[in-house]
This record gives sequence, structure tokens and C-alpha cells, in this order.
Amino acid sequence: MQKELIVVGGGAAGFFCAINAAVKNPALTVTILEKTSKLLSKVRVSGGGRCNVTHACFSIAEMVKKYPRGEKFLKQSFHHFFTTDTISWFEERNIKLKTEDDGRMFPVSNSSETIINCLLQQAESAGIKIIMNCEVLEVDKLSNEDGTYTGDENLRKGFRIKCKNHDSLTADFICVACGGYHKKEHFNWLAKLGHNFEPPVPSLFTFNIPGNPVVELMGITMKNVAIKINGTKHKQEGPLLITHWGFSGPAILKLSAFAAIDLANLKYDFSISVNWLFPLNENLVLEKLKLFRTDLASQKIINRNPFDLPQRFWKYHLQSCGIGDEMRWADLPAKLQNLLAIQLCSQQFHVKGKTTFKDEFVTAGGIKLNEVNAITMESKILPHLFFAGEILDVDGITGGFNFQHAWTSGWLAAAKIASLSKE
Repeated sequence: MQKELIVVGGGAAGFFCAINAAVKNPALTVTILEKTSKLLSKVRVSGGGRCNVTHACFSIAEMVKKYPRGEKFLKQSFHHFFTTDTISWFEERNIKLKTEDDGRMFPVSNSSETIINCLLQQAESAGIKIIMNCEVLEVDKLSNEDGTYTGDENLRKGFRIKCKNHDSLTADFICVACGGYHKKEHFNWLAKLGHNFEPPVPSLFTFNIPGNPVVELMGITMKNVAIKINGTKHKQEGPLLITHWGFSGPAILKLSAFAAIDLANLKYDFSISVNWLFPLNENLVLEKLKLFRTDLASQKIINRNPFDLPQRFWKYHLQSCGIGDEMRWADLPAKLQNLLAIQLCSQQFHVKGKTTFKDEFVTAGGIKLNEVNAITMESKILPHLFFAGEILDVDGITGGFNFQHAWTSGWLAAAKIASLSKE
């Protein structure tokens, strides 16, 4: 009998699984179920509408460090489908990628529609059926452990899929690629199949600092700061953007990803320490300030900005320390000098709340990785059930890392499904 695969989810991982399974076994019937009226929605908005396809990292050991959760799992997966394979896969379909200075890779067209159209065309040419507005409510296992069937003997399918506003479907194989759920109750239908999951919490978000005058400096970007979440081991360095609600930018997003679970437990109410002059430390800054008092003695402190900070940012720090606009370097008291060094190297902020970084929204949590084969993406609990993408307890920082996991897991699931369906 003709074998059937149903892919739950019309995102990057779902499409990649469906396409590759259909190509590897043209006799396989493949259907994608998408619960909304939109396909590949995260692909469309990624990278500001350009689609950050992957990252130009060709060392597995280095690549896996970009994933707060799933590092050991991906170390196995990436040996079978990695960034080089992603680049080749798209180039074979006439989609060339370019690498930007920070390592992010985009289609040369600078448009996510290029990737979307490629995936849609590949799906169409492979004869993949797509059903929209079809939310999966429950999956029943029809086959017993001994190979007999509990359902219609004429169907001899492994699963029955119950959908909202749609007739039930049957399949020999299921790949769950529905993205990251935001609420734990959304996992109920998978829990009924015997799977456990890590509760979902947001990852990749910005920090709200309500009532702090620093937000009046919105738009200023500092190229290299060091940030630490007080009372924890979490710290990051890199660019920081001051916004009208608080802090954003790569350093903040990375920090939010690695600290996602701890910050959820703190209910997003915590304090941070910021070194605005990283890699300088407080002692080095103090030495520099002492030199300025001599070398720039007669000049007004506000007019000579020795650390190349944006002028209004320099003025903000001086005002915060009580250093007036008319004060000269020679007149700077030791007490205010020390206070300025502390302010520049370990300024304290109280963070209360977060703002979702919508273009790159990711959840931490998902199906527990010890229940899934890292090389085939097949469930260790239920044969012929597969997972791909963010539904797994894997998430990366921004820069194309989450998409690479989607391509890798989708391809591995497809390869195993195609192989099984030929037996």
C-alpha cells in the first residue's frame, strides 16, 4: 500500500521535512497541515524581511555554543546535516546566499520571499498537499506493539489525526513541526502519546527599565558593552541599543536567551550591571581619569569626552554623578572621579518586565531531547512519530541558528521517513 506522511506545521522545519521526504521517496504521499491561514510566517519576518537562512559557521564545536538549550543533541545532528549542506541545498535550487560581516547569511536578493517561493515551488513540484486552517487536536495510535491494528484493517495506518474544522486523517508517519508552543497545555495532545516536555518560556526578548532616565537616550547604540545579571552566572558582551522602554540589541538578546529559564522564575524582575567601557575595568578607567585631570586640567569636563562616547551619553553620565557643566578636569574631586569610574564600569539598573523581540520570537522548552533520536528525529517512545524544529527543547540565539536547527531536524526526519517508507 502507498505510504503516507503527515507533517504538522507549515513552517521552515515542516516544509523542509515534507519536501525532502517526497523527493527521497516519490512514492510517498505527503501532506502538510497548517493551523493558520499563513504559511512560512516566521521565514517571512526573519531578519527584517530578508530571512536569516543560516550562519557562516563551519565548525560544529563552535556552532553548538550558540544554543542555550540542545548543545549535546545538536552536536550529533549537525554531523549529518550542517550549514554547508543548507547552503548547498539552496544553491542547487538556484538560491545563492551571501554572508554579512557578523556571519549571518541571507539570500542575495535580500528578500525572504526568495526562500518562501523556493520552498513553495519545491513542495508543489513534489506533489505535496497543503491543508490550511487545520489545527491538530489529537493523534491516536492505531497499531499495537505486535504490529496488529486497532483500527480499520483495510486502512492499516499507524495513526489517526483528529483536526479542528476538518475530517480525521490517517497516516503511516507523522512529523510534528508546529513550532514552539507558548503554553504548556498546548502540549497535551503530545503528552497523550507518552511524551514529556520542558515547560515553555520566552527566549530572545528585550529588557524593560521603567522610570529610568536612561530611556531618554533612546536610539544610542554602544558597540561593545558587558552586561551581568546580578546574583547569577549569566553575562554577555556585545552591542547594546537604548530604546524608549529600556535595552535591546545583540548583547541583551543573547543574555535573555541563555538566562531565559532563570528570568522566568524571577518573573522578569531583576537587576543588571552594565560596563559601558568594556573591556576596560574600573581600575583602568580610574587611571585614565587621573591622567585627564592633569592633561586636560583647564578644559571643561563636558566638552572633552575622552572615551569617545556619544556626547549626550557622556553628559548623562556626568549629570548622574553630579558633575556640573562648568566643572573643569582640574577641579574634579576624587569622590566624583571614583563615582564616575563606577558609573561607567558597573552601572546598576533594575529591570522589570520584558518586550518580545517579535521578528525572532523563540520559546525555550519543548519535547524532552532524551525521548528523541538525535540522528533521525524519531521518537524513542513511539515508532514512526518524528519531531522537527522548535517543538523540540532546542533554541538558539539570533543570527540564523534557529533556522539551521529547523533545516537540520527537518532533513534528518525526512531521510529516515523516506527510508522506512520504502521498506
